[in-house]
Parts: sequence; structure tokens; C-alpha cells
Amino acid sequence: MGPTASPGVPAVIPLWLEPLQRLVEAGGSVLVVIALVAMLLFSLALERVWYFRITYRRARRALIARWMARQDHLSWSALTLREAWARELIGRLRRPLPWLRLLVALCPLLGLLGTVTGMIAVFDSLAMTDTSQARAMADGVARATLPTLTGMAVAVVGLLFTSRLEQIIRREDQRLHDRLARAVEDTDA
Repeated sequence: MGPTASPGVPAVIPLWLEPLQRLVEAGGSVLVVIALVAMLLFSLALERVWYFRITYRRARRALIARWMARQDHLSWSALTLREAWARELIGRLRRPLPWLRLLVALCPLLGLLGTVTGMIAVFDSLAMTDTSQARAMADGVARATLPTLTGMAVAVVGLLFTSRLEQIIRREDQRLHDRLARAVEDTDA
């Protein structure tokens, strides 16, 4: 079965996109917005994985080398500088966390918006037909709850990633301070 087209408009949706088209038709336009938010959320998540695996580790090694190259490691100004450098590096790792949290919080709200608009459409169609068909109402309610399900699923996965990233940041903050202190001890020994 090929894609359906309006009269006079050619069908341009490939066959492999038909399931997505049916999903959007079932859940409404809010599902498209949730999908866009999910793509942004998971793009930020992939960027953080890439940053942590490649860029952060290089920057951490460079910071330790820069700290080791200093002559003074024990004065108050040297320790303050070390703390500032470490805070800056960890701050770069932490930078997208507010955006990730915002997108995670936005997903259930968008799902709720989709459910409310879907329920309004169900009650509107029932009012127009002047019949109380339980089957039609059940089908409409099921279609209306699809955005909430989708929003909650995206939010749960995003929340899992965000909490894992926060755990990694706390661990890396401690490791960075330990490595900087250990680097000084190794040179003094």
C-alpha cells in the first residue's frame, strides 16, 4: 500500500516513512514537536559523549602538563590557580547540563499538551456527531494519550542520560583534583 495523496498532489513520502506518517497522524502535530525536542536532546547527549571521550581527555592531559610545568605548586596563588583551571575545565564539561534538564522537563509537558488537544478533538467530534459511541471515544482517547506516552518515554531516557552525565562530572572533578595533587607528589618524591 503506497502513500495516500490529496487530489492533484503527488505522493512524495517514501514507503519506509509510512510508519512515521501513521504515527504522526495518530498522535497529532505535537508528536512532531516532541520528536524535534528528542532529536535535539539526543544530539546534545551524543555531543557530550564525544566531548568527554575526545576533547575533555586531551584538555585534561594538557592541564596536568601545564600544572607540572609550573615551578611553584605550594603557594596560595598556585593552589588558587590550580583550582581555577580545574573549575574552568569541569565547567566546560558541565556547560550543556541546564539545556539538557530543560529539554527533559519539556518533553512531558509537550506530551500533556498533545493529550489535551487530542481530548479536545475527541470531545469536539463526539459533539458534532450527536452520538455517544463508546468505540469511537475509546479510540480517540487512545490516540490522545500517545503524545503523553512519547513525551514521558523521551523524558525518562533523557533523565537517565542527564543523571549519568552529572555522576561522570562529579567523578571527573574528583579525579582531576586527585591527578593534579598526585602529579606534584610524584615530582617531589
